[in-house]
Amino acid sequence: MSDERILISREGAVATVTVNRPKVLNALDAETVSALADAFSALKADASVRVVVLTGAGDRAFIAGADIRELARLTPSTARGLADRGHQLCNEMEQLGKPVIASINGFALGGGCELAMACTLRLAARSAKLGQPEIGLGLMPGYGGTQRLPRLVGRGRALELMLTGASIDATEAHRIGLVNRVVDDEALADETTALAATLAEQAPVAVRLILEAVYYGVDMSMAEASRFECSTFSLAFDTEDVREGTIAFLEKRAPQFTGH
Repeated sequence: MSDERILISREGAVATVTVNRPKVLNALDAETVSALADAFSALKADASVRVVVLTGAGDRAFIAGADIRELARLTPSTARGLADRGHQLCNEMEQLGKPVIASINGFALGGGCELAMACTLRLAARSAKLGQPEIGLGLMPGYGGTQRLPRLVGRGRALELMLTGASIDATEAHRIGLVNRVVDDEALADETTALAATLAEQAPVAVRLILEAVYYGVDMSMAEASRFECSTFSLAFDTEDVREGTIAFLEKRAPQFTGH
């Protein structure tokens, strides 16, 4: 699968989605958002895909933000439509039912940072820069940044980043919890591949249940979340993978999970 604006490649159970607009630092316009939404919808339905990697073409940017030329033409009504589509894309990524790894190989600003935050895990090259600079355009984040950023780094740090529009380097992003790992630029691809391979070896149903328990449970009371966890925990026992995992442990061998 490929599109002029995005590329999709496969390596076993891992699919890589690459935003392919390097001349404009992989900026997001409406067509790119639509192409990404189509890609993630197809990958969600493909049971042979267990992990998805999201990255940007070239070595300068993951996704540098929105296409400013497009933003300059928006009206309140068209802006609402753009924001709705961005939220739908981020929600689709977050609720994919399989891990999505952001491989942040450069600038991840504005909508790019928001798409990274919708991923399950974030690996950043040491030279990467992240931030929500919309305030400098007289705007605010519109793809979920005001909600996901405080949940990741805390309200105070999130407000400072959004109200100043300052970008931060990968080391600071790691310190505040915005990214999971920082690696040398030349090691990013290999580290991403290794992490994706590790996740692809896990039991797919258990992975999906963990993602659901975390994403839905975080907005519940502790009592409600505990009941939800008990329910999802019990569902795993209706799979062959549980039997395979427990038997493999007792036999001192690596399990072979099938997703059934």
